[in-house]
Amino acid sequence: MPDPKLELQTLTRRCNEALILTSLARGAKHGYQLALDLEERGGARFALKHGTLYPILHDLEKRGLIEGAWSDEGPRGKRKSYRLTQDGVVYGRTLREDWITFMNELSGLLKEEDS
Repeated sequence: MPDPKLELQTLTRRCNEALILTSLARGAKHGYQLALDLEERGGARFALKHGTLYPILHDLEKRGLIEGAWSDEGPRGKRKSYRLTQDGVVYGRTLREDWITFMNELSGLLKEEDS
């Protein structure tokens, strides 16, 4: 299984992965649905552009963390919906836990000391 380790050089990518995997943990979605879900739940700060979203989806699929399936739904014809694999469930859970730990540590570093 891939290592979800949070390092300064990978923070943005790991943040996007955590957001995507968390959204997919609530159910299968196609790319546009994922983008809408993140924007609705997190506001504009967490909106993913298509140029960011789809390369991450393809990478997560290549790594076996999500599976994509084509369907003939909607007026635009075929759409690819994504769902978590078992490895994706485990990786997503670990990544979320790592983010919570990281944010707690960062909050501690950012606190001003009492004078």
